[in-house]
Amino acid sequence: MRKTLAAALAASLMITTVTTSEAVAVLDWHGCSTGSADEVGQQLDAVGAQCAELQVPLDYAHPTGRQITAAIARRPATDTKHRLGTLVVNVGGPEASRQGVNVFLDASPKVAATYDLVGIDPRFFGRSTPLECNWPTNRYLNLAQFGTPDRASFEHSVSLAKDLAGRCAPYADVLPFASTRNIARDLDRVRGALGERRISFLGWSYGTYLGAVYLQLFPKHSDRFVLDSSHGPDSYGPRWTRETASADAGALADWAGWVARRDTEYGLGTTKARVLATVDHIARVAKRRPLIVGTHRVDAAMLPGLLLTVADTDELYGEFSAQVRVLRDAAAGLPVTPTAVQEERFGLYELADVIPEFGFSASNANQCADRATPRDPEVYYRDIQAHLSTEPLYGPLARHVTPCAFWPTSPVEKPTVIDNNRPALIVSATGDPATPYAGQVAMHRALKGSRQLTVANAYRHGVFPYTACVNDTVNRYLGEGVLPASDLTC
Repeated sequence: MRKTLAAALAASLMITTVTTSEAVAVLDWHGCSTGSADEVGQQLDAVGAQCAELQVPLDYAHPTGRQITAAIARRPATDTKHRLGTLVVNVGGPEASRQGVNVFLDASPKVAATYDLVGIDPRFFGRSTPLECNWPTNRYLNLAQFGTPDRASFEHSVSLAKDLAGRCAPYADVLPFASTRNIARDLDRVRGALGERRISFLGWSYGTYLGAVYLQLFPKHSDRFVLDSSHGPDSYGPRWTRETASADAGALADWAGWVARRDTEYGLGTTKARVLATVDHIARVAKRRPLIVGTHRVDAAMLPGLLLTVADTDELYGEFSAQVRVLRDAAAGLPVTPTAVQEERFGLYELADVIPEFGFSASNANQCADRATPRDPEVYYRDIQAHLSTEPLYGPLARHVTPCAFWPTSPVEKPTVIDNNRPALIVSATGDPATPYAGQVAMHRALKGSRQLTVANAYRHGVFPYTACVNDTVNRYLGEGVLPASDLTC
């Protein structure tokens, strides 16, 4: 065992060394927009950014072999007198991320002026050698956003997962190299091409895992890192949603308290308990018969995805309340019209078109390359059934089978073990419904030099920019390099 571990470590070190020892490439900067339909490119051009492409190895174990493209956007610092270096911004997903330049400019214009802001489309997303397995939108969403509480719905999900995985089989030569480790290596190649000894980094959601992997692989090239709404250090991969059911239920309960205080407006219940009883009633009816919502049918498999909250703002809670009221009336057998937001979602569930901008197959390729997952569908069904009593609504959604169970390739590297002393600021909300707080605390422990800034009683995914407490702390760290002396709670 020790010999195997030593060999794996040696291989990892060799790959990391190769990444940083290649000759520095010369980037050919140009305008970002490719035409009137390129909204991201136009936005980048409007703020003075330029774009470039860098060739990077498909497989870092063979650095002189096949090359792929990393698409980069950079907006130079405008406060050149106080320039602090390069800040890479990753918006999460995983998804195309060149627009991170604009996101941070909007969030923190003063600090942004002191950095060269860089956004990079991760490999196989956006303009970085895109991977598209031609997944119809409805087939993927009918798998990813539908629960599987019973055998019939589970078997349907297995059929969908097999079909989607099979559509990626023609790309088996690139699939094993879609991992976050390789995206981090690409990032380090970009750092070298930019002529920077170290880079700073701001990432949300998936971007936190990418940032943590970079800190582990390239600690000497890391400066100020902010990880907002972090994944756990060992959770990201095909089954990363398994721990989200209780967090989703907590967010639903928070919304229930909010809407109960506005019963005269929404009529869903005068107390949190009564509102949740209304939701339970909707779920019970959906198990007996589909709810008729306009021209659409909502069954027990579809319902959990329609009952996910994303943030605890008055605007979003108000729209969510209107949607639940529609579902309540449909459960009562009344004729109803979906809200505009509901209708848009139903339209996506029924859309047979392939939309490359969604990056569904590339996202799954990334997860499948990061961690191995059980190949026996019954493992997933047993997992769902074992947790139905404690996770009746969201468990069948959080624990369902994914295309990775039938993926045409397997990971070629072990997952990155996050364990180092590099400084970082971890920004969290205690009620995060997408990346549960326990995983964020675990990431803080794994990054031993980090500090954690927690927003208490907040039920949102993505905290910065949110409150003065959060914004001031993040901006001070990025602008002055000052971490809090200890963990903070806002």
